[in-house]
Amino acid sequence: MLTSTNPVLADASLDGTLAHAHADASGRTATVQGVVNKTLGCVVLATAAGAGGYALASAYAGWSNALMIGSLIGTLIVFFTLARTPERCQIGAPLYAVLEGIALGVLTYWLESILEAQGLVAKGAPSLTLQAFVITGSLMLAMLGAYKAGILKPTERFASFLSVATIGIVIVYGVSFLLSIFGMEVPFISLGSALEGGSGALIGLGINVLVLIVGALWFVMDFGQIQRAVASGAPASWEWYLTFGLLVSIAWVYIEALKLAFRLALLFGGRRS
Repeated sequence: MLTSTNPVLADASLDGTLAHAHADASGRTATVQGVVNKTLGCVVLATAAGAGGYALASAYAGWSNALMIGSLIGTLIVFFTLARTPERCQIGAPLYAVLEGIALGVLTYWLESILEAQGLVAKGAPSLTLQAFVITGSLMLAMLGAYKAGILKPTERFASFLSVATIGIVIVYGVSFLLSIFGMEVPFISLGSALEGGSGALIGLGINVLVLIVGALWFVMDFGQIQRAVASGAPASWEWYLTFGLLVSIAWVYIEALKLAFRLALLFGGRRS
């Protein structure tokens, strides 16, 4: 079975032996429709939590940092708790969606606050949240269509290419995060550099698009692994586990889409009079 950089949908996690070790007592098996329904439910939860996180950050701006840190710590705790423990995902996956949603809501508030401080507004454009939703949903549907049509296949070569690209992205983002702690920024990568405008902002936009494409391509691997898990007769309880894995990919793509919308607003937004 092919390996994925998605730590939830890794090949060991989808091994038939492990899957049947957590067999559903009812004898029911997982279905693609079941995963879709649960994923949609978790996305709704994340959306509601995001709205709540945005509202709280807006009403209590001084506490937004604490809210972000708390939600991120909670997300990491849930993530590592659920990794390779499918039986806990019925509660854990929705909880992960809520905590991730809160963090994204606060992030959206921060980005929109920067645009407001710059006196910028995207001409006739909807909110950053809606733009990110549209981009994420469109990419997910496009990857699903390409997967179903056989245009993109989760082959070993395909997985190797994505693995190398993803490792590079993780390293660069990790270095950028560490430097930001000491008040330094990596050119083109950090969102702060986008405020400077010029060719540097355009290069940053291009990098953002490339990272977004890499994230979207992982949907192809995830779709393939979900289909194989269902075909192998994984128990119905694994629908929550597979949902959790897909949520990880969705969150990554959404964050990159949010950053893209922000960069576009900085570059092409209109000044308020």
